[in-house]
Amino acid sequence: MTTYHFIGIKGTGMSALAQILHDSGERVQGSDVEKHFFTQEALEEKNIPILPFSETNIKENFTIIAGNAFSDDHSEIKEAKRQGLTFYRYHEFLGEWLKQYTSIAVTGAHGKTSTTGLLAHVLNETFPISYLIGDGTGKGHVDSRYFVFEACEYRRHFLSYEPDYAIMTNIDFDHPDYFTSIDDVFEAFQSMADQVKKGIIACGDDEELQKIQAKVPVVYYGFAATNDFQAQNVVENEAGTTFDVFVRNTYYDTFTIPMYGNHNILNALSVIAICHYEEVKAEDIKKMATFEGVKRRFTEKTVANQVLIDDYAHHPKEITATIDSARKKYPNKEVVAIFQPHTFTRTKTFLDEFAESLSLADHVYLCDIFGSAREEAGKLTVNDLQQRIDGSEVLQLDHTDVLMEYDDAVLVFMGAGDIQKFQEAYEEKKNVRN
Repeated sequence: MTTYHFIGIKGTGMSALAQILHDSGERVQGSDVEKHFFTQEALEEKNIPILPFSETNIKENFTIIAGNAFSDDHSEIKEAKRQGLTFYRYHEFLGEWLKQYTSIAVTGAHGKTSTTGLLAHVLNETFPISYLIGDGTGKGHVDSRYFVFEACEYRRHFLSYEPDYAIMTNIDFDHPDYFTSIDDVFEAFQSMADQVKKGIIACGDDEELQKIQAKVPVVYYGFAATNDFQAQNVVENEAGTTFDVFVRNTYYDTFTIPMYGNHNILNALSVIAICHYEEVKAEDIKKMATFEGVKRRFTEKTVANQVLIDDYAHHPKEITATIDSARKKYPNKEVVAIFQPHTFTRTKTFLDEFAESLSLADHVYLCDIFGSAREEAGKLTVNDLQQRIDGSEVLQLDHTDVLMEYDDAVLVFMGAGDIQKFQEAYEEKKNVRN
């Protein structure tokens, strides 16, 4: 029996995949930097060993799975290749593993993680399933009926997969360090569509997705009457959002989700559509009402009159959606956006769009740009963004107490870097006990 050794086990996808193999009865261990990441907590709970990087970790008969962030020059990768061990990159291994199941890939520029989490929650209430969510959550089951997983378009990694089904939430220009244009992104999704074996569930309100050509049936969902699955009669209340679903213009049922904003209704519609296609009963689909969310997606805590929200939003459209959710859930509170731009290339590409989306908040604080390991620091600074947003300020880590003046407000900490350290510093100032 082989041992699966994960190089970079604390990565969100890697951590989830390690948990799936562990739950499926495989021997699993991994290595990573010593810095603490939220993803390691689930690994530690399952007693999956996490070692510091060292070529001595690599033993004969191991199967090696390397995170995509590590180059072939990494000491453990070089040692694995020297020994001639079976070696996979993360996306290559995942492409092989999912062939055992009815696989459902969830892809799109935005909404992947939330949609994967919601679909996994609904199916897991009814069937034995395996799932891999991009927030570092993974679960395996030896008798899995379905394998639900998040499929990322970055560097066209999702072309390693040939899923039975694909949910496509939207196509948008992002990852400007790799993609050259929206047409380049579309071509990647078109290539993905060509690899789907049974059916595609796509957002029909998305102009780019309407252009997808496929050899399998495409079921469209959205608000427009032209969709196969349409949401109507949306009502928001303290419990969340309730809406009616019409299937090809015939009333199907009424559903409630514990979230707010049109983007969350669209995510739910995609889940309803795939479940309906797979003949899951409506009463089982309605279990989405008990969904508790995924990590770092509108994750809330309340401190006195303030609501603190941690969110992964790092693209202008995601920022707009997150602020919209905060407004709908807390209509009587001011919204304060605290945003850390992620990568110099993305900040430069979307400078004006970031300014526009952040201006939807009542007050805006900006943190220094979080550079990627894949890029050199640019000449651009956060001040270039700050100059485009009236009344915005740059937030320093040791001066987060300025946020205390917004007594009855929603503080939304947004970003894909380490924005959490600003929230933690603020909570420390307020003596928040977790």
